Amino acid sequence: MTTGTGTGAGSTAGTGAGAAAGAGADPAGTDPAVAPVRWGILATGGIAASFTADLIDLPDAEVVAVASRTETSARAFAERFGITRAYGDWDALAKDADVDVVYVATPHAAHRAAAGLCLEAGRHVLCEKAFTLNAREAHELDALARDHDRFLMEAMWMYCHPLVRRLKALVDDGAIGEVRTVQADFGLEGPFPPSHRLRDPAQGGGALLDLGVYPVSFAHLLLGEPSGIAAQATLSAEGVDLQTAAALSWDSGALAALHCSVVGGTGTTASVTGSRGRIDLPAGFFHPDRFVLHRDGRDPEEFTADPADGPRTTLRHEAREVMRALRAGETESPLVPRSGTLAVMRTLDTLRERVGVRYPGEEG
Repeated sequence: MTTGTGTGAGSTAGTGAGAAAGAGADPAGTDPAVAPVRWGILATGGIAASFTADLIDLPDAEVVAVASRTETSARAFAERFGITRAYGDWDALAKDADVDVVYVATPHAAHRAAAGLCLEAGRHVLCEKAFTLNAREAHELDALARDHDRFLMEAMWMYCHPLVRRLKALVDDGAIGEVRTVQADFGLEGPFPPSHRLRDPAQGGGALLDLGVYPVSFAHLLLGEPSGIAAQATLSAEGVDLQTAAALSWDSGALAALHCSVVGGTGTTASVTGSRGRIDLPAGFFHPDRFVLHRDGRDPEEFTADPADGPRTTLRHEAREVMRALRAGETESPLVPRSGTLAVMRTLDTLRERVGVRYPGEEG
């Protein structure tokens, strides 16, 4: 087996959104004289803490404010990370003119309200995934960003990961021929009690929006929006999906077999098979430290992460992409284009329709 790195000299430039010209250039050598991008953090949960910890390690980023629904929670978070301003309501953060961009880290049922508030107040926004509860809300946020000429991006860190970008470039360059099948899964062992947010319809609970967004987004990254969607699910007593199996199809003849679960710990692996080869990603496919390229008639090639890129779980790649885009005057990222985010939300909507999951307040 031959080996390579995700960002080494042997890398081949790809085409498409994942390898757009100049997109996501690594700013590791950013001029320290450049004014830092000033971040606000909206919410104080685990993912907010992880993102903030990565942000404060970046020399061209500054976390200046945090907001929560309670001042107590905001102050505790601020003290933990040395943030000077703590707000007990979202509106105060949204109106803070010293904040350039807000990272929205609430449960996804609140994304529409939180991100919309910030956009209307003139802030740029990075919003966690799943982007919103449904495609209608996603289109509303897209329209708000356009109306206010603000940057808006889904925090799909997988798309910004150097090795995933390398994989995308290889596929786009025809390394495995025409894509035939995509397989991906993401499951947690649980069990989660009915009171947990993953079981709560009011918080957009269920496996699909929380975990299934990764396999679905992976398939979209490689094949675009599917033309056919089928699904089966096991539903909880509360009416959310405990596990969902999805079959997607494209006019090219390509197929995807995807699975997500909150009642069983899966391998969390992925593979993409083409007419002349295959790429396999091991456990944790959405933040890989390696993948293996199998090409017909050739020895397998292993691509490994560059240690300079940091831990595999780092969120700094998406933060860097946001800051690169803001400095370039862009209102969306070519790595995570909103058209792609909207397409993923449409697929998630259809999957929920197929299995009979509807959240409070949705029509129908």
